[in-house]
Amino acid sequence: MSCQAEKEFLSQKGIPFTDKNIREDPNALAELEKLGYRATPVTLIDGQVVVGFDRGKLERLLGLA
Repeated sequence: MSCQAEKEFLSQKGIPFTDKNIREDPNALAELEKLGYRATPVTLIDGQVVVGFDRGKLERLLGLA
């Protein structure tokens, strides 16, 4: 799944998020690398990291499950 799929999912659920484009924002890329990742999407929810679009984990962390 893609970043776009995750953005659509969050939008449909009414979950606010900050979209950071690592291709256009060197600070966003540095932040991603500091977390130890090179692939996207990487989502942080209350200190928990979700790598890739993992609908089930997102739902659990967001209290939607």
